[in-house]
Amino acid sequence: MNRQLSDEQIAMLKALTAMPDEDIDLSDIPEAGDDAWKNAVVGKFYRPIKKQVTVRIDADILAWLQSSGAGYQTRLNQLLREAMQQAA
Repeated sequence: MNRQLSDEQIAMLKALTAMPDEDIDLSDIPEAGDDAWKNAVVGKFYRPIKKQVTVRIDADILAWLQSSGAGYQTRLNQLLREAMQQAA
């Protein structure tokens, strides 16, 4: 759902953005301390957009990926992502 904000909502957000942190009333929602984030996992809910493509892979590499059972495409994606991150 892609909803537009009303002029009133936009004005309220601008006012809150301009307000110093110490002036924000947190009485109904207490500020979370550092302990609230100690078990947080960065990117836990991040799901990149998948794109279907055709790729030619050597037969022995495909056999190796498939030898571990279902999920060989996910494993291939993980290997490519690790290579991409190491190259960056």
